[in-house]
Amino acid sequence: MSRNEAPASGFNWLRSDNIGARLLRLTLAMVAIMVVLLPLADLSITTRDPWTELWRMLKGMMLPDVTATESPLHALLLTITFALWGVALGMVLGFPLALIFMRSRLVRSLCAFVRAIHELFWALLFLQVFGLSAITALAAIALPYAATFAKVYAEILAQIDRSPARMLSPDTDRLSRFVYTELPLAWQRLSGYTRYRFECALRASVLLGFVGLPTLGYYLESAFRQGRYHEGGALLWAFYLLIALLHWWAHRRLLLPWLVGTAFLLGPWPSVNPTLLWQFISHDIWPQPLLDGDFGALPAWFTGLPNLLPAIGNTLLLGLMSTVGSLLVCLLAWPLVSRHFGNRATRTMGRGTLIVMRSTPELLLAFILLLLTGPSLLPAWIALSLHNGALIAFLAARHADGITPGLPGIKGVDLYSHELMPRIYPGILALLFYRAEVIMRETALLGMLGVVTLGFHIDSSFEYLMFDQAVALLMVTAVINMTVDVLSRRLRPGALPERCDQPRPAPVNESV
Repeated sequence: MSRNEAPASGFNWLRSDNIGARLLRLTLAMVAIMVVLLPLADLSITTRDPWTELWRMLKGMMLPDVTATESPLHALLLTITFALWGVALGMVLGFPLALIFMRSRLVRSLCAFVRAIHELFWALLFLQVFGLSAITALAAIALPYAATFAKVYAEILAQIDRSPARMLSPDTDRLSRFVYTELPLAWQRLSGYTRYRFECALRASVLLGFVGLPTLGYYLESAFRQGRYHEGGALLWAFYLLIALLHWWAHRRLLLPWLVGTAFLLGPWPSVNPTLLWQFISHDIWPQPLLDGDFGALPAWFTGLPNLLPAIGNTLLLGLMSTVGSLLVCLLAWPLVSRHFGNRATRTMGRGTLIVMRSTPELLLAFILLLLTGPSLLPAWIALSLHNGALIAFLAARHADGITPGLPGIKGVDLYSHELMPRIYPGILALLFYRAEVIMRETALLGMLGVVTLGFHIDSSFEYLMFDQAVALLMVTAVINMTVDVLSRRLRPGALPERCDQPRPAPVNESV
């Protein structure tokens, strides 16, 4: 360096074009926007004594009462049944779509729209036609999962090695080429992703209890709402054991017996009046001006919708807050389970904590926190940040465990900041932006708890049988989620670690 040449300052480095500077600028921009907008968020605590209530909940978790619920085994089996058959139907519908996904813009757009609406909103829609039946539960899970399977399966199939297919005779038909040279290469990743989606389906099946279906969530919601925390604690522990022992009871050799055995729990099937079904599809969900052919009256119909600007603002703000919150939780939590830090005891405790945070459905966690703080954005923010941050932390720790430090003897804060974080941070941000669209879907959903997001107005519209308004609001929610998904694809880094919940990105990427 010459005498007239000044050393590069931190600010000058931040303005450079290297990957570290770009990621830091992106992170600081997100945090700065959130800090500026945070005063607009309602984070008030309206309950009288949240600490006393928290202590009662903790006592319920420490001293669960397994005899309090009348039929916990039936609720557990029904939770598994809806998840298992929902995933199976989603695979049957999604796999054929995956084969044409990359070649059809129409299929891609349709799948993006279906996937943008949360399973619980689909349940509210099907509930109006099929009631509290297995059809409602299966359709609510299978439909969005089929769209997700179509996208992810297509990405996996697009990345396999094509060289074995070129060794076959030119006269070999396309089906034989696929079955014998492509499917075997992709099978491990296809099955791995399907197992992950089954775990997600178990959480979705629990949440179906919030709309009245008798899964585990129905009894959990009732127990916590009525202050029966010992009963709620027992049900929560049952669900955690269900997730923790998943690789034992859901082994691939047991899938066929499970499918056959649980089929008897799906009935009785509802009797659907075809006339009423056709009226719902052709009349009830459409605005009256469209049915009358009076397009000039549509603006007046739209003015009858609730004031959506505050709800949309809260949805976007909560999504941003939860994305940044998930990043902060991940940065603090991933060392708890990494082999580079602590000892076996601390890592076991950290792993157990993150499993609880990851396994608890966001709506259920937000509902429990809402009982402590009252209705505001605060319980929703904490719930989304803890759940998604724990999920990303597990994957970040797995990535870090595959790294061998280059400097001998380095440990503690220096190991975290100088060796590991620079290597895994691009992957953390990529995972975060993969989750952004999921976070936004869940942000709208939490309106069902009284938080004024779009989901609040959707739930109210269904409650008052204003189906045309509910469907219009679902459309708005889907458009917002699809826009966020496109934005997150543009922002996320290209380098990703190997993950258990999503294949490496193909030319067309997608969040899980």
